[in-house]
Amino acid sequence: MAVYDVALRSQVLDWMQEHMPSSRIAHVTRVEELSMVLAKQHGLDVEKAGIAGLTHDLAKYFKPNQLLSMATEEGLPMDPVSRANPHLLHADVSAIVARDVFGIEDLEILLAIADHTLGRPDMPSLSCVVFLADSLEPGRGNNRELQTLRQISQQNLGRAVWMTCDYTFRYLVDTSRLLHPRALQTRNSFLYRDRWRAELLEVEDTDDPVSLSLAS
Repeated sequence: MAVYDVALRSQVLDWMQEHMPSSRIAHVTRVEELSMVLAKQHGLDVEKAGIAGLTHDLAKYFKPNQLLSMATEEGLPMDPVSRANPHLLHADVSAIVARDVFGIEDLEILLAIADHTLGRPDMPSLSCVVFLADSLEPGRGNNRELQTLRQISQQNLGRAVWMTCDYTFRYLVDTSRLLHPRALQTRNSFLYRDRWRAELLEVEDTDDPVSLSLAS
């Protein structure tokens, strides 16, 4: 389904053959395809979505010390959760690899790669697409909740983001894993935008003094 530079795609796939197992490459190509499907559905740049989806996991199998070292050298923000679980840095480091190894300089693509695991509050639509494609691609399973999330992702990107965060958090809590503050901020920003911001703006715009007093 790829519509972008065939040489770049071939170069990335050749690199991945040397750096990750075939099962992960299969996941990557499914994310690539779903990213392009969602981008087309929501009127976004399909080529950019494909490139970001294809390159989103470049650092997936880097060792913890390498992830920490590259993140530190790049000046990325560090926090206790990332230091305790350096794997969480693989998205941000994958964007570094995409830039430095494959010459990808488009900031929208690099941001979508960096955002695919933890998200980012109010992240742009292309980042939402890759974030969702990574979590919802067919290889992730086919339970009822995933089916619902896939349907919502076709209709409303922001709503799908916070609902997918909730789905992931339930697993993390059930397995006693750490929750990264950036992921929580991502969830809250998109939930607020979906559920409350429109209502608050409507209240603020009304001339009804009772409504205004409630809003104050």
